[in-house]
Amino acid sequence: MPRLLAAALTAVAAAALAVGAAVGVVALLNATPEQPNTPLVTYETASRER
Repeated sequence: MPRLLAAALTAVAAAALAVGAAVGVVALLNATPEQPNTPLVTYETASRER
């Protein structure tokens, strides 16, 4: 019985650690500032005059 209890506690601890790591990664990804959407290359548009 003690081995079964140790195995169950280990599984619970591993699951809690995995959830904590996932929450931490999501928090880090949300903490990065949003990048401006400016193009690196722009092309001049020719005006059509007729």
